[in-house]
Amino acid sequence: IMAKHAVLSSGAKLWRSLPCAKSELRLELVLACGQTFRWRETADGHWTGVIGGRVWTLTQTEDTLWYYVYTNQGGADGENSSEDSLRAESVTASHHSEVEAEMLRDYFQLHVKLGDLYKEWGTADSHFKKISDIFTGVRMLRQDPTECLFSFICTSNNHISRIQGMVERLCQALGSPLCQLDQTSYHDFPTLSALADSGVEERLRDLGFGYRARFLQQSAKQILDTHGPQWLVGLRNVPYMEARDSLRTLPGVGTKVADCVCLMCLDKCEAVPVDTHVWQIAKRDYKYTSGNGQKTLTEKVHRDIGDFFKKLWGPYAGWAHSVLFCADLKKFQHLKEMTKMFSTQMFKKFLKQTRIKSFSNVANFNSAKIGL
Repeated sequence: IMAKHAVLSSGAKLWRSLPCAKSELRLELVLACGQTFRWRETADGHWTGVIGGRVWTLTQTEDTLWYYVYTNQGGADGENSSEDSLRAESVTASHHSEVEAEMLRDYFQLHVKLGDLYKEWGTADSHFKKISDIFTGVRMLRQDPTECLFSFICTSNNHISRIQGMVERLCQALGSPLCQLDQTSYHDFPTLSALADSGVEERLRDLGFGYRARFLQQSAKQILDTHGPQWLVGLRNVPYMEARDSLRTLPGVGTKVADCVCLMCLDKCEAVPVDTHVWQIAKRDYKYTSGNGQKTLTEKVHRDIGDFFKKLWGPYAGWAHSVLFCADLKKFQHLKEMTKMFSTQMFKKFLKQTRIKSFSNVANFNSAKIGL
């Protein structure tokens, strides 16, 4: 029997959960905003991806984060299993459940109280306040450093959907297979030694990676030859600028990629990755003028914009930046359009009919496909 992707409504018996309000985490924003490239929406509001060598499906209700972890053999076909195998699965599940709950807390950094940070940033910054009323629950992931670094080497001169395809091909070609669900094969992210292999560049060029193929192979080789396999994760324990400068010695890693890696997997919450997109936000929404006459993003402009936002938002500036970055993506513009309707008579009538009391609930109504 073909294993299927799990869906919560089919029965919550094999699902587990953590208390987590949508104001602290919005899966549809966090998993699709360009921090990570391996999550897919496999059913309405259900996201499937890989964390720590396991395949997970995640979904959420108003105050709960639900998760389903697949065994390597397959998927959500428990209803077809015998009683014995179900009993065996429940024993395995209880054995792993606390480990997996902790993996999820760590991945989403749930110890960080996002609501408190939003209040701080909103008090310091009126533009942030306006945006954050719509884009609640955007938090930083704490990803595996190898996956994060090598995914971001693929991002140069690229856009999110193309990067997703590239990272998926990388995993299919070089990562260990984990399981198959509904015709989709899931693989772990490749190890450093798999990426460093001498045949990798040619193989990745054949898969459409272009000049990035060499950067991927050479960076992996340089890490293993010069530093060893624990070096990357060890950068969590050094100061931000030291970690950034170390990353910049790798082929294909400039300042922006180094900052992304520092922020998204190395615990450097103050790192603000600056690209032309963020430069435009600074100029348009913050009347930022330094380097205005320049066509390209120089090191100085990069540094100045980072310093500007750090001064404005404080030690978690990188987290605040990700909320604005997310709010500026084309794919999420419909949420802004909904706010414009908020004051119209038609919208007030809609609210009355559906008894929705606050806009944040309407924004979360996205997955209900209300046809606005």
